[in-house]
Amino acid sequence: MNEWEWHLLEDKTPLDGVSVRGIELKKGDRVLLRPRAGGDIFDLALAGKTATIENIEQDYENTIHLAVVLDDDPGKDLGLLRQPGHRFFFVPEEVEPLSPKELAGRGEGSPA
Repeated sequence: MNEWEWHLLEDKTPLDGVSVRGIELKKGDRVLLRPRAGGDIFDLALAGKTATIENIEQDYENTIHLAVVLDDDPGKDLGLLRQPGHRFFFVPEEVEPLSPKELAGRGEGSPA
């Protein structure tokens, strides 16, 4: 990535929210990961896991990405500090919003 591309990314304002399946998602909301078919090994490993939205970002092609931290990652604190390897990116179509009722059914409450 060259300097011009970095400036394009830095000029983007993080989004406050994005609508997924008619539900407005924002930072701190919990989602179920449903990566697209034909993805990479991380997509396979992360499919079906719950995660917390750390940020909503937009690249210089205006594609929206949800930066998420896995709820069961022992290095979750590193993901919240935006360290590599503990923060993952998905487009909105690759996540399912989780309601408090669904989280309770999974035996989960609010993220730690």
